[in-house]
Amino acid sequence: MLTAGMVFAVLAAALHVLIFYMESIAWEGALARKTFGGTPEEVRPHAFYAFNQGFYNPFLALQAIIGVVLAALGYAAIGAALILAGTGAMLAAAVVLALASAPHRSAAAKQGTFPLLAVVCTLAALLG
Repeated sequence: MLTAGMVFAVLAAALHVLIFYMESIAWEGALARKTFGGTPEEVRPHAFYAFNQGFYNPFLALQAIIGVVLAALGYAAIGAALILAGTGAMLAAAVVLALASAPHRSAAAKQGTFPLLAVVCTLAALLG
């Protein structure tokens, strides 16, 4: 199960790197506007906040990836702890989004599915 958790952690990390790109680098671009909505004029005032918020994503992704690498190198306990910390925070953010905004529940589900699967599989490997 740890291998499955590692795969889902990598997928979660990749998704969160994409979210980082949209929020921090290409906030006014077509992909970000399609994903988050709004015209360039509507989103421009929020660019600074999106830039800052976006940087949480690669930090969580890096934490999960380092965990995967360590687990693959045989440091299963340390790797699993980092996988759980990174993907657990991703999952928590998705839960907050779902609870805070009914119109964004679909986005929260997309954002939280891979982290949820990573957490469940990693915990199953540790507790199994």
